[in-house]
Amino acid sequence: MRKFLIGLLGFAGVMHFVKPEGFDSIVPEQLPLGQRAWTYGSGVAEIATAALLSTEKTRRMGGLATAILMVAVWPGNFQMAWNWRKKSPLKKAIALIRLPLQIPLIMGGWKIYTDSTRTA
Repeated sequence: MRKFLIGLLGFAGVMHFVKPEGFDSIVPEQLPLGQRAWTYGSGVAEIATAALLSTEKTRRMGGLATAILMVAVWPGNFQMAWNWRKKSPLKKAIALIRLPLQIPLIMGGWKIYTDSTRTA
């Protein structure tokens, strides 16, 4: 799970800078500072979290950061589901499937954190 999360977070973080428009659209408009600031900020957080997960010394902190980050960005998945409610059935399905898929990501980060705590 750790290697999967490193790849997922690293790739997603980079994509926040390569194609920010898609991420901007799922940032809830109610947040201050504007959508692009949140897109870039979450991209930096994802890359930093992937880096934390990558080393033995920072793995525990990376697990906790992953769990927190996955909870923090979950509202974006809800926003995407709302935005895509009138799209094609495939897009609606993709948006809805992302909602429960966030749970194993949160749990995976938490497991890395707790397992690292036991072995530290």
